[in-house]
Amino acid sequence: MALSNRQRERYLRHIILPEINVEGQEKLLAAKVLLVGAGGLGSPVALYLAAAGVGTLGIVDFDRVDESNLQRQILHGTSMVGRSKLESAQQRLKDLNPDVRVVLHETRLNSANALDIIRDYDLVVDGCDNFPTRYLTNDACVMLGKPNVYGALYRFEGQASVFHSAAGGPCYRCLFPEPPPPGAVPSCAEAGVLGVLPGIIGTIQATEAIKLILGIGKPLIGRLLLYDALQMEFRQIALKRDPRCPVCGDAPTIRQLIDYEHFCRGSHTMTYREITVDELHEQLQQSSEDVLLVDCRNPDENARARIAGARLIPLPELARRLPELEHYRDKTVIVHCAMGGRSARACELLAQAGFADPVNVRGGIKAWIERGYPIESD
Repeated sequence: MALSNRQRERYLRHIILPEINVEGQEKLLAAKVLLVGAGGLGSPVALYLAAAGVGTLGIVDFDRVDESNLQRQILHGTSMVGRSKLESAQQRLKDLNPDVRVVLHETRLNSANALDIIRDYDLVVDGCDNFPTRYLTNDACVMLGKPNVYGALYRFEGQASVFHSAAGGPCYRCLFPEPPPPGAVPSCAEAGVLGVLPGIIGTIQATEAIKLILGIGKPLIGRLLLYDALQMEFRQIALKRDPRCPVCGDAPTIRQLIDYEHFCRGSHTMTYREITVDELHEQLQQSSEDVLLVDCRNPDENARARIAGARLIPLPELARRLPELEHYRDKTVIVHCAMGGRSARACELLAQAGFADPVNVRGGIKAWIERGYPIESD
């Protein structure tokens, strides 16, 4: 579509670049990009793609804005705490650029809806924070032939790449054929993250998305970019497509989307049980002396929100405080954390120490709060 006079003024700094010019800006306005996640990575990606004039931005998210998000999730503000991240994103993006059509997908991306959601977009930007969604996004993009602009964070480190098997490049499974054992890689909520780090990696993702739309430059296909904020170093690792990859290889064995929660538990032999927060709530209603609920988060997290009756034993202290739990060695010890990662490691430790029935709460207190169950705070 032809640019209006107002649009020519808005995008003038793009138009004067010979690599973009009017034709390139029109491509941006016609482009459709799906963001998986409106959190740390999704925030800078959404802001910069909207500012650049990408015509349609779809966003998949089902979370609400929490005050702890605001240290890094710059798409949201204090006034939006407690409200839908999608509502917050739409309000901010429409104010930033009314040219942009924001399409909201307020749902958890899963095997039943991923292909239908992704199909209508030109490319996907992966800003998720969990392995099941990451593998799901990868597989769906491979099956649909869509570029997948990848980013990941850990404390002071980040990485980015473009997975595009339709262009002959590798996919995420070529780099990581198997997910790590449950709980092995802590989330940002568990390990922490430097607040500006998502801005750096997310801006790189936005840059790669724009390059793909315009067909300019050298995208990160076949390259993994690594960033260390403490050392202020960038490194690159060459990636190759794996001809044995079960999704993008020469003889793929995965031809339809699978159960990614089950896949990410993999062949790892769980030495503990898992329950949902609904099952936990039902268990707590029974008030049995044969059951102990342990909160393995940090004291500051516990002070902000806790489940009544839970005994606070932070994960780093659990090994030396096992004698406190001796009464429950042959009984049931239910452990929760923020989202289920630290509590999984706590359950492993309890099982190794000979406790008969360690139980992990899937989704942690975050899922408990989302279900509307009561909490206490200081």
